[in-house]
This record gives sequence, C-alpha cells and structure tokens, in this order.
Amino acid sequence: MTIAVTMFSGGRGASSITRGMLDTPGVAVSLVVNGYDNGLSTGALRRYLPGMLGPSDFRKNLLLHLDPADPEQGALATVLDHRLPGGTTPAGLTEVIEAIAGRRGPFAALPEAAREAVTADLRVFARRLAAYPHGLDLADCALGNLVFAGAYLRLGRDFNAAVDACARAFGSPVRLLNVTNGENAFLTALRQDGGLLTDEADIVAPQGPGTITDLFLLREPVGARRRAELEALPPGWTREVLGRERAEVTPNPRALEAIRDADLIVYGPGTPHSSLLPSYLTPGVADAIARSRAAAKVFVVNVRSDHDIRGLSAPDLVDRTLAHLGDPRNGRRLVTHVLSHLPARPALPVPDAPAVPHSVLDRGEWAGARWVTADLESPGRPGLHHAERTVEALLAVRELAVKESAARDGAALARVR
Repeated sequence: MTIAVTMFSGGRGASSITRGMLDTPGVAVSLVVNGYDNGLSTGALRRYLPGMLGPSDFRKNLLLHLDPADPEQGALATVLDHRLPGGTTPAGLTEVIEAIAGRRGPFAALPEAAREAVTADLRVFARRLAAYPHGLDLADCALGNLVFAGAYLRLGRDFNAAVDACARAFGSPVRLLNVTNGENAFLTALRQDGGLLTDEADIVAPQGPGTITDLFLLREPVGARRRAELEALPPGWTREVLGRERAEVTPNPRALEAIRDADLIVYGPGTPHSSLLPSYLTPGVADAIARSRAAAKVFVVNVRSDHDIRGLSAPDLVDRTLAHLGDPRNGRRLVTHVLSHLPARPALPVPDAPAVPHSVLDRGEWAGARWVTADLESPGRPGLHHAERTVEALLAVRELAVKESAARDGAALARVR
C-alpha cells in the first residue's frame, strides 16, 4: 500500500525530510509551496516580469532527487543551481544557453529530453531579454530561475503550468504544487514594536527585538515612498490600511486535492513567516485539512531557530500555525500531533532551538495535539533534520493514529450493537 504524504514546505528547511520520504519505499510525496520569495535576484526577476511569482523555492525542490555523483543528475543540478557571474550580459547568457544546447562543459551529460526542454525555455527568456534589455541585472541570477521564467512566458504566463513543465523537464518524482492558482502577491509583515517589513527579504533577514505579529499578502509591492507613509502611521492604523490592500488569491485545486487525499499531512520546518504561514492564509486550505482523510496532521518543529522566530517557543510556533489557519483553539483538529527534537542525551542543551517548556513535555500535549519527541537532528549537519529518523518518527505517528482511530471506530460500533 502506498502512503500519500502531503507536506507544506519552503525551499530548504524540509529538504532532508523530503529526501528521506523519497528514499522510503511505498511513500508518495506531494509538496505544497508558495511563490512569495522576493529576495535579491528573485526579486529583480519578479520586477522584470510583472505578474510572476517567485520561482526559487520551487527550483530548490527540484534538486531534492538529484545525486551530484551521477553525471546526468549532476548536470541537471548544475542547470538549476548555476549562478550567472557579475557583469553577465544578454550575449553572455546566450553563450551559456548554447553551451547547454551543445552539451559542453558542466552540461555535457545532460539527458537529451532535459537538454531540449531547458534550451527551449531559456531561449524564450533570452528573446524577451533581447527585446527588453533594460530592467534586469543578470548578476547572481540562478539559471534554473530563468528556465522557470522562460516556461512561464512560453505557457502564456501561467505560473502553475511552468511549475509542472519544469518538474517534468528535471524528472522530479515529487508532486510539486503551488498553493494558489498563481495570482501575484507580495508578502509584508508587521512587528510587535510597530516595525514594518516590506517584503520577503526583510522577513528572513536578521530581526530587531520585536517579534512578527501580522502577515499580509498585498496586491502591489511596498516601495520606498509607500513605506515612509506607512511608517508614519500608528501601528493600528498601518494594520488597517494593509488589510484593505490584500491581494485576492485563490487555492490551487490540485493542492486542495493533495491535502484532502493525504494519508499523512506534515507542516514542515523552515522559515515560518515567509515559507509556511503565508501558505496557510490561502482560502480553502484549512477546510481541505479539516476534511482530509489523514489520520495524522503533524507539525514538525525546527531543530534550530531562524531570524524571523527569535524569542518564540515551539508552542508559540504551533499557535501561529493554528491562528493563520483560522483555528486558534484547534477545534477542527487541524494539528493532531507535534513532533520535536529531543537529543538522545537530554541533559545536553539544544542550542538556539525553539524552546519546549518542561510542562509541555511532561503533559505530552499542546492545544489538543499530542506532543511527541525523538532524536531528530542530523549529527553531521546541525540545524537539519536527520532524514531517516524523522521519516521513521512521522510514519510511526501516522501508524499509531490509524490504529487508535480503528479502535475508536470499533468501540463506537460495539456501543451501537
């Protein structure tokens, strides 16, 4: 029997867990991701192609199945991750495209079908750049993002179709899904101290002392002049004004289907306020989770903190997930279990990890969800989850939940009789 796992994910935070799932026989993985990345070269690309979401987190998830030691897979990974050097001109990009077309240098081992697809989409983007050469600095652009951009243009500016096309081109075994129908939106946040974080890049950067309290998906990016206007307002007014400027986004029906049909739902680790919580704001997502057949809906706690969650405990992170899902008391059982890291030698402190109060560990419960602990951190890669141990713990939680559900159903049937 195949176990269908649907995980909310960002770009890299849950990468080890996804790889562990892919290495586990009998597990089929769907990843639900948002496209609000707006940092550095990705932000420049979005400004150059108005209306396009950020492809970076989708690109990173296309790397997960690729083994750099395999020549063909290594060449695919090179296409996705290659960064154009400073000073790259449109002519320089054309030289890279022709190296791919001719299978030269690091692209020599590219599989034929991937070579054709990648070359075609890069040429579409190069034609756009030739026609409109101003407004985009190619320095540090990920080549894989330009493949996405070319597919986006070729497919009539349909972002989700571009995701599908790139997943096919790079042979991804993951069902990679944008959480929305591709409507453009820009992420903005407010801090407790009234500070305004005007884009995703600000949110993931080192933070001041005030924690993030509000997230907004806006119709337009907040420019310098608009930022100054908003910062001159009292925080309560800023919140009200931003609330009136929210973008209208709609859910991707295939993402909702993957959630409803999942045997296990995982709220993956990562950078919550950019990669995860915005996805939960999508209309229809909470209802799909509530109606899902999944016996277990597991929140996985980060094994290390991140800039956007300084000062927040692990229970705080669970609470924020439930609040963004519109179910702050977990009355709909949108989170059934929480899985957090506890070292095999618990006497040793876990540095820089979201704290789990002893009262929560003793009680084994938070917000109506069962709290489960295991030794989850990779010893060789601090800050990342150990693939095998984390997947094993998740599947064990799901198996126990299935058995408990069957026992409850049996007891209810016995009472009826």
